[in-house]
Amino acid sequence: MFQDQTDTPTQEATPLYSVTDYLSDRLDEITSNDLAQTAIVLVATFVSAKLINWISSSILQRIAKRTATDVDDRLINEFERPITATLYLIGLFLTAKIMLPPAMMPSSFAPWLMTISLYYWAVFAFRAVNILLVVATSHPSKFNTFQSATYPLFDNIGKLIIIGSVIFVVIQVWNVDATGWLASAGILGVAVGFASKDTLSNLFAGVFILADRPYRVGDYVQLDAGERGEVSFIGLRSTRIITRDDIEVTIPNSVIGGGKIVNETGGPTRAMRVRVPVGVAYGSDLAQVEKLLLEIANGGEMPHVSNTPAARVRFRGFGSSSLDFELLCWITSPQYRGLVKHGLLTAIYHTFDKNNIEIPFSQQDLYIKDWPGMPEKGQ
Repeated sequence: MFQDQTDTPTQEATPLYSVTDYLSDRLDEITSNDLAQTAIVLVATFVSAKLINWISSSILQRIAKRTATDVDDRLINEFERPITATLYLIGLFLTAKIMLPPAMMPSSFAPWLMTISLYYWAVFAFRAVNILLVVATSHPSKFNTFQSATYPLFDNIGKLIIIGSVIFVVIQVWNVDATGWLASAGILGVAVGFASKDTLSNLFAGVFILADRPYRVGDYVQLDAGERGEVSFIGLRSTRIITRDDIEVTIPNSVIGGGKIVNETGGPTRAMRVRVPVGVAYGSDLAQVEKLLLEIANGGEMPHVSNTPAARVRFRGFGSSSLDFELLCWITSPQYRGLVKHGLLTAIYHTFDKNNIEIPFSQQDLYIKDWPGMPEKGQ
C-alpha cells in the first residue's frame, strides 16, 4: 500500500512522481497488499519492456524496411534502448515506494533515477543527430545547407543544444538555483561574441553561401577585386580559388558575402560567350568582313569553339579611325577564354592580311609652325 508523501513537495513536483502517483492510484484500486502490488509492478515492467521490443523488431522494423532509406531502421534501433531503460527505472521507483516507508525513502532517489534516464535519452539524441547529419551531407543535391564542409558546424550545434537541454533539465530535476550561472554565462557569451566578431561573421557568411549556393566547387568566378579562377574549396571561414596562374587565393567568406561575384559557369551550361572586338579601315567591304569573321569562327579549325549557338558578327559603330565590328562566339568552358581569344585574333590578322583588308591603327601628323633659328618666310 502506498504511503502519503506530502512532506516532500519538491519531489512530488517532478515528472517521475507525477507518473508514479498516477500509477499508484490505479494499483490501489486493484489491491492494497504490498506484495501483490510489487508483483504487479515487476510483471508489468517486464511485459512492457518485452512488448516494446517486439513492436520495435517485428512491426516497426518491417515498416521501415519498405522505405528506400535505412535512416528509420537505425533510429528505431536507437530508440528502443532509452524507452526500455525508462520503463525499468519507473518500475524500480514504484517498487521502492511500495516496499519502503516514507522515512526510509532517500530524497535524492527520484532525481538520481531521472538523471540516469536522462542520460539514456541524451545518448539517443546524440546518435540520432549524427545519423541525420550523415544522411543529409551524403545527399547535398537534396539538402543544400548540409555539405561535408558544414558537417562539423551542425554536428557541434546539435551537441551544444542537446547538452544545454540536458543541463537545464538536470537543474530542474535537482531543484538547483541557477540564476548566478545564467548571469555568468550571459556575460561570458557577450565577451566571446565581441572577441570573435570577425570569425562569427565569416562563419555565418559561409553557412549562407553553402545554403544559397551562388557558386559551387569547380565553377569559374570573378571577384570585385579582379581575381578570376576556379573554385577549389568552400569552407565555413573562407573560399579558395585557383587562378589561371595556378595560384591559390583564399578569400574570407564575409568579403564574398558583401561583394559582387560573377559566376561564369552559373548559367544553364558551362558554355560561355567570347567577344572579340575588330576594327577595319574605312572603305572596307562590310559584307566581306562579316563573311570572313564567320568563316574563322565556324570553320571548325578553332579548338574549344562551339558551333551551337552559332557565331555572330555585329557592326558596333564608327570609330575615330576604324569601322568597329565584334565577333561573338561560344566556347565550351570559361577556362579556355584566353586561349580561344588568342587563336581568333591570330586567325583574324592572317585572314585580313591575305584578303587585303586593312586593320587601321592610330596615326598622328606633327606640323612644326615655328622653330628657333629657322629663316623667316621671304628671306
